[in-house]
Amino acid sequence: MLFDSIWITGPTRSGKTTRLVTEFCRWVEGGESLHSGGKLYRSQRRGRSKSAPTILVFAANDDNRRHLADQLAIAVQGRYPVLSKTPLGFFQDEVMLFWPLLIQQLNLRAQFPLRLRPETEQELATRLWRPGLDMGTQQMAGVNEYRFVRRLLDLLLLAATSGTPPEEIPSLLQQGLPSQGLGETVLPADEIPAFWVDWGNWLLNWRQWCLERGLLSYGIIGELYWRYLLPNSTYQQQLKHRYQAVLADDVDDYPAIARDLFDFLLNQGLVGAFTFNSTGSIRLGLNADPSYLAGLAGRCRIETLNQIPETSLAATLGEPIVQLVNEPGFLAGLPTSVQSIQTTSRAELLRKTAEVIIAAIKEQNVPPQEIAVIAPGLDAIARYSLTEILARQGIPVEALNDQRPLNSSPVIRALLTLLALVYPSLGRLVDRDAVAEMLVVLSRRQDQQEAEAQPPEDSRLSHDIDPVRAGLLADYCYAPDPEHPRLLPVTAFPRWDRLGHRATETYEKILQWLEKQRSQQEQRLLPSAIALLDRAIQEFLWNGSHLPYDQLSALRELMETAQHFWEVDARLRQSEQIDTPPHTTIAQFIVLLRKGTITANPYPVRRLDPTSRAVTLATIFQYRAARRSHRWQFWLDAGSHLWSKGGAATLFAAPLFLKDWSGYPWTEADSQNADQQRLQRILQDLLGRVGERVYLCHSDLAVNGQEQTGALLPLLNASIPISSEPVLT
Repeated sequence: MLFDSIWITGPTRSGKTTRLVTEFCRWVEGGESLHSGGKLYRSQRRGRSKSAPTILVFAANDDNRRHLADQLAIAVQGRYPVLSKTPLGFFQDEVMLFWPLLIQQLNLRAQFPLRLRPETEQELATRLWRPGLDMGTQQMAGVNEYRFVRRLLDLLLLAATSGTPPEEIPSLLQQGLPSQGLGETVLPADEIPAFWVDWGNWLLNWRQWCLERGLLSYGIIGELYWRYLLPNSTYQQQLKHRYQAVLADDVDDYPAIARDLFDFLLNQGLVGAFTFNSTGSIRLGLNADPSYLAGLAGRCRIETLNQIPETSLAATLGEPIVQLVNEPGFLAGLPTSVQSIQTTSRAELLRKTAEVIIAAIKEQNVPPQEIAVIAPGLDAIARYSLTEILARQGIPVEALNDQRPLNSSPVIRALLTLLALVYPSLGRLVDRDAVAEMLVVLSRRQDQQEAEAQPPEDSRLSHDIDPVRAGLLADYCYAPDPEHPRLLPVTAFPRWDRLGHRATETYEKILQWLEKQRSQQEQRLLPSAIALLDRAIQEFLWNGSHLPYDQLSALRELMETAQHFWEVDARLRQSEQIDTPPHTTIAQFIVLLRKGTITANPYPVRRLDPTSRAVTLATIFQYRAARRSHRWQFWLDAGSHLWSKGGAATLFAAPLFLKDWSGYPWTEADSQNADQQRLQRILQDLLGRVGERVYLCHSDLAVNGQEQTGALLPLLNASIPISSEPVLT
């Protein structure tokens, strides 16, 4: 029985992944000739599993990867080996595994490679490019230094994932954006602006600097894979014998170089199964090239799934709503499944939206886990307001893949302040307000009786030192000093008797602990700053009790970031042959986090309880990428123009790196056309993920006071507004 490769295409929730799992089971059950050398599968069934090839499975992101791997394992009861990866994760693992081949090919120093996390990549690139950045001549108008550096690094990633040599970046930018950054001046096609040439040189220098030290960013990993490793004959021989088949879910979100890998595997006789979401392309504008991946369909038997689930609004409203947005007035009105919440101010909108959710839950129309609040962009005001209003009614909120700076957490700020109080020469990084906050956080106390009765997320936290007493202690008992800032005994406060026994006792405990750590540091008995952070967490924060999920996640993120930061620092010390004092590295770490750098998510990034009874709060991109679905959706800021803009989900010059780019300059008309197509996909995708009702939440005025006139206004005008205020009991 010889199997053909299969291409499964269809809209959102049409059963593509289920069909993929079914095909996988069919392979396993009747796979004697799954590979052109059918004996490979038989060797595994006869018990020689160590040498048997596995099935290579791909998913668009890590959450989807884990979910798909679980589905496949359950379907065949773990009887067949499966290797589950994301495309970038696979490229990274292969570059790491076959690093000796790259050492020989590129004549690199023999050292084990170390992958750079995004925040460390940003910091090191900024240091390397500091002379040019200080000159200021290379930056574009309206782009600050942080975004400028990130933009350059993103260009390297776009080039790597599209199979474009980085040497061609300047000419490609000149060809596609001839007037970018030049005002009205347009240079001849064969004349590349000097600043783009400098950009290219900076990126090449950065790449070479990293390779010499064995440091790998995703941009460098992608180039090493498609340009050097995949064409390597030794690697090709290893690759074709390691895998028996390949499955890839949602290939519309894969980078172009993933197709190069798939083409090679199919050429070697492997069978493949691929799914393609016609309303997906979520990562188009980041590093995905759906049109290029769609070319794989010509090598497969095509199976089209057009059946949209009747449980989703897309079945009846998908096409009409898209047409209404494109042609205002196309429909006189929308059915009751689409209603609107309309207010004048945004503050009123947030309050009313929360009240509608609370009323619906209390009337038992829908449980919290079946409600999602989706916005084109979630600012801190919206996130805090909705969370607080719902929490007061006992309704938890899950912020989906919430990526905020580590320094936004009081727990993290307290630990950074603690570092500056233990190590010398860090006094300029501490002030009285930071010390007061640290005292409050480190005096954390949990009611043990209440902790046993409630889950961790609901445990109420209290502090032995409240903000008022912490402020008094910081004013009278903190001695600032550039070299050795210290906390003084509580008696330095003339009226220390007014603090109370509990606050005084807790402060003395913190003071004694700091003095002990400082003494050990001076005697070189403190291994590292990471060890100090771990001790502080164990002593003041963990203490054998439960931590709320958000704090636990932030602490795990801090420790992973710190561990990685010091690993990179050790590598640089070795390669540069320098002996930087420990306090200098700590100062760099504190400054890095206080800049508001977004660090990589900790592992695991999802809650252990997948059935959490919480309202989902997410941006459009986060919601679509997570492949969630709910009975009710609330589209927040429906009048915002951000619904039709790529925003953070679109990188600078991304269209120029697509394989089907025409080669002509990218114009404003091209941008508008791309925005319109993106909005159509968003509407169809979101409607495919909602079962009963959509609320369009609109305020006439945005946060900045400007009138909102976005692309979804025709939907608002045709929708049924909520007639009366919900009554809360």
